[in-house]
Amino acid sequence: MKFSFDFPEPSVEFEGYQFGFLIFTHENVYGLDRERMVVDGRGEALELRCDRLVWAGGQEKAPGQLRARLEKRGAFIEWETTVHMDRPLKAVTTIIRGVPRGRISSALQSFFDPREDEVLLGYPFSGGNLFGPGSARGMETPLAIVQAGERDFFFISSLDDRVRTKRYYFQPGERGYRLEAVCELEGWTRPTTVTLPRWRIGRAPTVETIARGHYEHLERVYRLRPWETREDVPEWLRRIALVITLHGMHYTGYIFNDYARMGEILRWVAERIPADRVLVFLSAWDGRYYWEYPLYRPAPRMGGEDGFRRLIREAQRLGFRMMPMFGANAANRHQPVFARLADAATARIDGDRFDLNWVDWDNDRHQDGWLSYMNLGVASWREYLFERISEVIERYGVDAYFLDIVGGWVNNPQADMHEGTRRLVLDLRAKYPHVLACGEMHYDALLEVIPLYHVFSQVAYPATLLKYARFFQHLSH
Repeated sequence: MKFSFDFPEPSVEFEGYQFGFLIFTHENVYGLDRERMVVDGRGEALELRCDRLVWAGGQEKAPGQLRARLEKRGAFIEWETTVHMDRPLKAVTTIIRGVPRGRISSALQSFFDPREDEVLLGYPFSGGNLFGPGSARGMETPLAIVQAGERDFFFISSLDDRVRTKRYYFQPGERGYRLEAVCELEGWTRPTTVTLPRWRIGRAPTVETIARGHYEHLERVYRLRPWETREDVPEWLRRIALVITLHGMHYTGYIFNDYARMGEILRWVAERIPADRVLVFLSAWDGRYYWEYPLYRPAPRMGGEDGFRRLIREAQRLGFRMMPMFGANAANRHQPVFARLADAATARIDGDRFDLNWVDWDNDRHQDGWLSYMNLGVASWREYLFERISEVIERYGVDAYFLDIVGGWVNNPQADMHEGTRRLVLDLRAKYPHVLACGEMHYDALLEVIPLYHVFSQVAYPATLLKYARFFQHLSH
């Protein structure tokens, strides 16, 4: 939705661009009061100060301060913004005019031509806007690139040192884009004063130049290590050439492969490729797909505990490595155990409940809503999942564990999902140092603790990401 009136966006010009600002609290949006703006430009820097804000489209005034310092650093421009109000802040947007039009890449994904469409990109996990009106294309890292010419690429990059929601909104005009760079503050904090992470914009002749600069920053702040020297990569993983998914049971209870049938398939595979080159991904090994979440126990109809143990042992005897699936953030509210975990159910920053409700499991042509989206930042859920994964590792001796939708970070008012995820993985590594952590989807900070992922989309410049991790996909991708 857009305003049906012109909201004031007074701007300052610097190095060929125009910069303006909007401030969001949990109850309204504010702009700068043009009459109280002071600009001080010195050399290759400019400082903007404003000590009063406007609201109601400029019809009303409000107390508040903003200070922004813009600097030219080599070929690029960087800026930092500090905001203060007498009420909790939710987000701050920088508005940039003068951005060239062209094909757009979201976080090194494939370039696309939006033509006259507006484009919203969100980091991570679509910035919390997954579906419906206002939904965003996803970003695994807050980097967007516009190809203005054959060797002319504009980019915007966030130089943050933690996982916080970012959104880029490209609004096409006759001569260029009006670009909104949104930084949403942590939902579990309600600050009245905040200094935002630095932003960087610029132009470069190649995507490689932009990608390397962005990931050099990520490498420093998230302690990323090259694949070749990662200590969380077991030696057997370096030999893996193929990941095979064996799916057990459908949501409805239909069995695709019971444990005995899985064993037959693996014996067939071992006749065609050395088994020690294969990682076996066991999805729906625990019974009805997702309905059994978060119990994570062998399904009696598929062969029970004895059948599952036999599958793991016989597969490992052939040389396979075995990896069962766990939901990092999904729990069925109809399972009795949910009552002790209910405090970890997720809401978004505004308090609206965020459920895993985007799948029609039973084909009644309606997306089902019985799954809560859980936050690993909350102790009850993190400790429960730690216990369940630990029991499966100890009881059956699996080689790895797969965290479903682990890249789905949501800005939650209770606790930081990333820090909770990081703690879970590090705690499991400390207890089981030779067991691999694998995840579905990634965002940049996760690369520190998880070395292997399902799903890869950074095709515009793969080398940057492959420096730190490895990825696999279904053949259908």
